[in-house]
Amino acid sequence: MSSLESFEAKICLLGDSGVGKSSLVTRFVHNTFNAHNESTIGASFMTKTFVQNDTQFKFNIWDTAGQEMYRALAPMYYRQAAVCIVVYDVTQEESFRSVQSWVRELQTHLSRDKTLIAIVGNKCDLEFARKVATKDGKALAEAMNALFVETSAARDLNVRQLFQTIAQRLPPRETRPQSPGLRLDGASEAPPRDARKCC
Repeated sequence: MSSLESFEAKICLLGDSGVGKSSLVTRFVHNTFNAHNESTIGASFMTKTFVQNDTQFKFNIWDTAGQEMYRALAPMYYRQAAVCIVVYDVTQEESFRSVQSWVRELQTHLSRDKTLIAIVGNKCDLEFARKVATKDGKALAEAMNALFVETSAARDLNVRQLFQTIAQRLPPRETRPQSPGLRLDGASEAPPRDARKCC
């Protein structure tokens, strides 16, 4: 019986407070949702190991605080990250405007060929309260050369697909293969959005 190839990667979530970064991580790691999550202080850390396409991935996930008072600490967490996920709330235009400054900061401090950037519009189940159109999120992601997905942690929409797509598109030099020879090629298109309260 052949052993699985194994890859490990550091992932950092960034974005304004209240956009649902912690809920996305908790949904992905534990498949649970708590509508009353307390704000993250500094950062929290979780790991998730899963198998995809005969490869075992271990994601070391840093979920950073969104409050302005903690923003100066962010480089401690996104430094040497293979993937940075910048999250906004589709019902909050201000959180979407913050995405551009986050991505510019990342592009200034990180190597584009070593770090994958993903822009995620969370709470897409709250269609009645939407303030940011899907097309605007896609356009920003295209302009920033970033992956784009809309998600709902509350309804478990596109959360696993987000991390599965990340696994497909991991920059090879940022992964740590236990055995050689794996190439990760191809990117799936961002899954279609679906339209309850979500973090």
